[in-house]
Amino acid sequence: MTTSTSSRRKNGRPAQTGHRCTECGWTSVKWVGRCGGCGAWGTVVELDGAPAGRTRPAGSVARPAQPIGTVDATAAEAASTGVGEFDRVLGGGLVKGAVALVTGEPGIGKSTLLLDVAARTARLGRRVLYVTGEESAAQVRLRAERIGAVADGLYLAAESDLGTVLAQIERVSPDLFVLDSVQTISSAEVDGAAGNVSQVREVAAAVIGVAKERDMSTLLVGHVTKDGGIAGPRVLEHLVDVVIGFEGDRHTRLRLVRAVKNRYGPTDEVGCFDLGEHGILGLADPSGLFLSSRDMEVPGTSVTVTLEGRRPLVCEVQSLMTRASAGSPRRTTSGLDHSRIAMVLAVLEKHVRMPVGECDCYVSTVGGVKLSEPASDLAAALAMASSLADRPLPRGTVVIGEVGLAGELRPTAGVARRLAEAGRLGFTRAVVPAGSVEAGDMPRGLQVHQVARLAEAVRGLIGSDR
Repeated sequence: MTTSTSSRRKNGRPAQTGHRCTECGWTSVKWVGRCGGCGAWGTVVELDGAPAGRTRPAGSVARPAQPIGTVDATAAEAASTGVGEFDRVLGGGLVKGAVALVTGEPGIGKSTLLLDVAARTARLGRRVLYVTGEESAAQVRLRAERIGAVADGLYLAAESDLGTVLAQIERVSPDLFVLDSVQTISSAEVDGAAGNVSQVREVAAAVIGVAKERDMSTLLVGHVTKDGGIAGPRVLEHLVDVVIGFEGDRHTRLRLVRAVKNRYGPTDEVGCFDLGEHGILGLADPSGLFLSSRDMEVPGTSVTVTLEGRRPLVCEVQSLMTRASAGSPRRTTSGLDHSRIAMVLAVLEKHVRMPVGECDCYVSTVGGVKLSEPASDLAAALAMASSLADRPLPRGTVVIGEVGLAGELRPTAGVARRLAEAGRLGFTRAVVPAGSVEAGDMPRGLQVHQVARLAEAVRGLIGSDR
């Protein structure tokens, strides 16, 4: 057998041939200077010719299969983290052996939240290991003192090597492991710098394997791209059990945490947090952040109830309509969908006979909340109509409904739940689309008016359709 032939075979099995990018894992039959996957130069290297693996049946089965009715389900029960809003998103808490990936933009508060979760879990009598690859241990300690997250059962380590991280887990034997972040850890067995696809895949697979073997709950921090997607290989989202998204505007205090994927609980729950100088606090009743003063009647404002998952939140919409100073009126929105506001303006012009086409239009939400569901159409329309007529809506009024292109109001989902939240907060009048609620769904003390068209709602609340 020639040398070339023997290099292709080892132990009777064909060896791997070709070239691979050390950054993204892209493969090619021949060497190229530039990777065809990520576009990086000089990252394509020749494979070492190691034989391709072949899975063989195990000699013995350590844990034989058993009927599903005899499986002990108590091992999969969720344990509270001590942070109620975080437990709400997880479905009651963290399951033993579960791996959750927490993602979000830089500086939004991921590390602060997980450090608080780690400290509260440690105070419940469980051992916690927090490994940081982005900061020093002293920096994390300073932040922990600032937010009150210093606990006896919380162990801290600053590492960037995967082997050392696994050794720390072996030494501490934690019940909860927090890795901040998966993109900063690298393995000496894999080519490329920390954060590339091969490294992230190796680090995640190793940590997940240890978590399942030791029944260790794990929280991984993941970076996001400039488009808002999770950085790294897509397989990372499939490997973990829970994917949690951290949302919010840096210029506001509100932070929303929602589960994108959850094998152990719902994906329609939302946790609300208030990020301040003394840490991050869960908000069981966050509606106050989205409302300005309710004691004054101000033109150009309206209140609606939005559903974030299954949670109703009362939000305020503000509008300012002014005579256009230039030939083309301006349309500026903040917290609302620009295209839906343009549609509502067209309906006001056509079916309510309001001269909005001659005005600059500014529409915004209070508190930095984002309203994306159609149920906020009526609130935006009435806020703009109120500003243009310079007449406030009656005090204690909440409006809910989708506006159609023909000027009709369409029913939306969860109206009864929205009205119950409005009644709990002391609102006395509600305007909803006709046929939305039954008599038994109306909360006590809340007068519910069902209207069919937008023009009827404008006349009833503002007193003039101009």
